[in-house]
Formats: sequence, C-alpha cells, structure tokens
Amino acid sequence: MNSENVLAFAESSIYTLLLITGPLLILAVAVGLIISIFQATTQIQEQTLAFVPKIIAVLVGLIFFGPWMLTTMVEFTMNIFLNLNQFVG
Repeated sequence: MNSENVLAFAESSIYTLLLITGPLLILAVAVGLIISIFQATTQIQEQTLAFVPKIIAVLVGLIFFGPWMLTTMVEFTMNIFLNLNQFVG
C-alpha cells in the first residue's frame, strides 16, 4: 500500500464522514442560532433552554436522515471490503 492509496483512502473517509454528519450538525447549529436569537430578544438567560430543542431537532433529523446515513455508511464499508486486497498487500 503506497502513500497515494493511503491519501485516497483518507480523503474518501473524511468526505464520507462530513457527508454523513453534515446534515445533523447544520440542523443543530440552525436550532441553536434560533434559540440564541430568541434568548437575546426576550432576555431569558437560561443556559439549559438551548439543549432540549437541539436534542429534539437532532433526534428528528436522525429519524429523517437515518436511512440515508446508514445506506451511505454501508456503501462505504462495502467499498472498503471489496478493495481490501489493495489495502492489505
């Protein structure tokens, strides 16, 4: 396994990781921003107020994006196993 194969494998791994986690992270950031704007306008400074809506939003996002995320992970894993002979030797 030469260095270009290692770099290609690392690149595809990072791309898959970002592709899978991106929607949930964007959803959590968006809900956090909305809650922060709400807290700033109403001057409610309760720190625990932001956690519950974020958790609920991420769980709803996981239910919505879960099948796609699982399919993407399984395809990536199958690609690794099918090309295992290139990685091992």
